[in-house]
Amino acid sequence: MSKFEELVFSGVQPTGALTLGNYLGAIQKFVALQDSHNCIYCIVDLHAITANLVHEDLRNQTRSIAAAFIASGIDPTKHIVFNQSAVPQHAELAWVFNCVARIGWMNRMTQFKDKAGKNRDNASLGLMAYPSLMAADILLYRATHVPVGDDQKQHLELARDIAQKFNIDFSERIGESGLGLDAVYGDKAVNAFFPITEPLIDGPAPRVMSLRDGTKKMSKSDPSDLSRINMTDDEELIVKKIRKAKTDPEPLPSEVAGLEGRAEADNLVGIFAALTNKSKADVLADYGGKAFSEFKPALTEVAIDTLAPINAEMRKLMDDPDHIDAILKDGSERAGAIAEKTMNGVKDIIGFLR
Repeated sequence: MSKFEELVFSGVQPTGALTLGNYLGAIQKFVALQDSHNCIYCIVDLHAITANLVHEDLRNQTRSIAAAFIASGIDPTKHIVFNQSAVPQHAELAWVFNCVARIGWMNRMTQFKDKAGKNRDNASLGLMAYPSLMAADILLYRATHVPVGDDQKQHLELARDIAQKFNIDFSERIGESGLGLDAVYGDKAVNAFFPITEPLIDGPAPRVMSLRDGTKKMSKSDPSDLSRINMTDDEELIVKKIRKAKTDPEPLPSEVAGLEGRAEADNLVGIFAALTNKSKADVLADYGGKAFSEFKPALTEVAIDTLAPINAEMRKLMDDPDHIDAILKDGSERAGAIAEKTMNGVKDIIGFLR
């Protein structure tokens, strides 16, 4: 092949119920990408234990993410949906990448600093090495594109650095193996086994914030369930959460500039815009000057219209765990075939006997 075959990879952690933010910011895009790319979507259960080793029900959390993927419209027959731990090459390549990556690179990862907090010495080694495993997730399939949010851009940069260093360090052996492609980094010609993965950004991603604090991202780990709309919430809960969502006493402005300094108003208008595939300006053209008592019921209606069919399909899937397990098993077997080929190439290039 003259270039790496285009392939999209992305993963979601099975830690807590997925939120409306996860749907609008990620899963909706995963569904759309199926029409233009070959896609691999992974439930990254190995990542789930980096911060918290013990989970109440990791198996069902994993099934829930798979159900959300499928209920939202991801086709597991045309593309690959699987759980990470079922393909052991993820951990195997991550170890190789631990030896490629530099400690200085890891020390610069801001997400580790944020998650470890002040008690850094008590954080798991896995939490620090998380970006190396993420690089292995992507490059195990020699993925060319990854849809990323702001919080993962630095990790993708690390994956690119790891791929480049591996390709440079082993350029001669990659060339001798016939497994690579010609590449140029700056003015340096190398043989590349791994692609330099590109971020996939399809327009401005809706940044969905907490319903209780418009300055904080909507999170499935927030202690308050009222701060988020979960993909598993029924109509009654959606009505309750939007009704109780924090607002200010002023009516909605007629122009986007009027949302400045009004974080909660901006968030609710942004959610409405994302759910209806409109701009904030379009939403304000319809609702500018109106009170939240009039806007919130309209927002509730579009949220229910979007999530109710997904919710119903998720419940149906979760009632048949054997069916979900069969989908994941099929996906892991197909992913494993690609992973084994890549890992055999890595072993041959490094010089491991196999």
